[in-house]
Amino acid sequence: MNLNAMKTPFAAFTIIAGTLGLAACSGEADAPVEAPAEGTIPGIAITDARLVLAPVEGNPAAVYFNLAYDGEKGIAIRDAQVEGAGDADVHDVMEYEGRMQMNTANPIPLTKGTEIAFEPGGKHIMVFEPSDALAPGSTAKVTLTVAGGATHEFEAEVREAGEER
Repeated sequence: MNLNAMKTPFAAFTIIAGTLGLAACSGEADAPVEAPAEGTIPGIAITDARLVLAPVEGNPAAVYFNLAYDGEKGIAIRDAQVEGAGDADVHDVMEYEGRMQMNTANPIPLTKGTEIAFEPGGKHIMVFEPSDALAPGSTAKVTLTVAGGATHEFEAEVREAGEER
């Protein structure tokens, strides 16, 4: 086998590849890609977020909001936390044995274009053991967790039990 014959195509390839690499470096820079803000998931938009306290102090509260998702990849909400609460859980109302019952929700899938209302009588975040820090007129930090562990934080206005839900 002739080594000189092999060196010529390899040398030509190396020169072309190097030239292309330099050409790419000398072109205009791509527009900077903004990294998502810490604690957010690209594509999730939350509006009208509110935490409504229970009429009886110490009973669970609930978080309601509207969620729109315009992200490129499918994700699923699997958990929630509320700062100032002992625990929180994503709930849904579903029929079981002919009766409507509230229970922990299955993972909630989100694909591009999904819009979901978390509202009374449907999906919501149940807030257990709300502390005194969750007082009417304040805000509560709510964190949604999706499968894989990414989180999305938002603020919810804290309302008294009799206020609009």
